[in-house]
Amino acid sequence: MVTDSKASEGSRLAALAGELRVSIGKLNRRLREQAHPGDFTSAQKSVVHRLERDGPATVAGLAKAESVRHQSMRVTVASLETLKVVSGEPDPTDGRQTIFSLTPVFQKSLKTGRVAREDWLLRALHAQLAPREQEALSSAVELLNRVGDF
Repeated sequence: MVTDSKASEGSRLAALAGELRVSIGKLNRRLREQAHPGDFTSAQKSVVHRLERDGPATVAGLAKAESVRHQSMRVTVASLETLKVVSGEPDPTDGRQTIFSLTPVFQKSLKTGRVAREDWLLRALHAQLAPREQEALSSAVELLNRVGDF
């Protein structure tokens, strides 16, 4: 019977994992709808998030952090440079390298986009969830963060 119980729990968790993936995917799509058209590729988004979170970096540093080839990262950074998302300055300790950071104009745009998405989410939470459900969601967010940190 112990085996049946473990199999049942495994099936339940597998179903939960599938439902969670679908729900998070749906929420992500709805949040992306709030973003500007012509959003970035996943590689570009990853570089933007890394530069925002970790600060300025070289192409080599970004490539290592993202586990991609230097040449691939150079293409991604070049595309972001063309879009005026990042700008580069010579490395003060090694003039052969360039340190890239987010441009001030893009940082402002990034913040504006986040505010719009968070505003949509706030309105959705208020319109769709009762106060008790909002509290339950708050607890679920803590759990999701733990799973995400695994």
